[in-house]
Amino acid sequence: MRVQRTFAFLDLSGFTALTATKGDERAVDLLTGFRNSVRQVCSRRGVRIAKWLGDGAMLVAVDPRPALEAVLELQHRMRADDDDGVALRAGLTMGAVILLEGDDYVGHAVNVAARLCDVAGGHEILAVPELTPSLPPWGAVASERDTELRGLGEPLRVARLGLAPAGADGSEDPVCGLPLCPATAAACRVDASGVRRLFCADSCLETWENRSAVVTPA
Repeated sequence: MRVQRTFAFLDLSGFTALTATKGDERAVDLLTGFRNSVRQVCSRRGVRIAKWLGDGAMLVAVDPRPALEAVLELQHRMRADDDDGVALRAGLTMGAVILLEGDDYVGHAVNVAARLCDVAGGHEILAVPELTPSLPPWGAVASERDTELRGLGEPLRVARLGLAPAGADGSEDPVCGLPLCPATAAACRVDASGVRRLFCADSCLETWENRSAVVTPA
């Protein structure tokens, strides 16, 4: 059966070096934390973890926006906790692929996502330009370039993604910690203390409302 999906491959750049310098126990601790973060973010964003790939993962989403949101949030988390020199890198594509035996995907889009992850640098998210219209307002295209990928005859145009600047009037989403401003936030609420809270997506707003009392809409 052929289906339309968005794919993201994640990899921890520097993980092998960490194992050599700080030992297996520290590597296991970091990998456990990484996997817990991926599970938490994907669950909240509505993205499926298709498989674990050692120190990486393959993610699948029906719609592009949740996949982009999940990868951008995970990159932000990894940047904030970079004491061990390990950085997240990612590749994203979308396209029609074959769903094999109900839980595996075969097709060009899968292969390209994996190749983009392979050539990405630390803290770098590479995506095909077709995905950029689905970026959330707090996401941005940092640059575009032609990139040669193994197995492709011609260089592929790819976009390097990142976060949009929050500005002087910005604050952090109280659930995911992403930097936001009123122009990039999906929602705004005032908490019980009278503090304005900005949210990157409805999923973060719903999570916050489930654990906090909202006084009044802003």
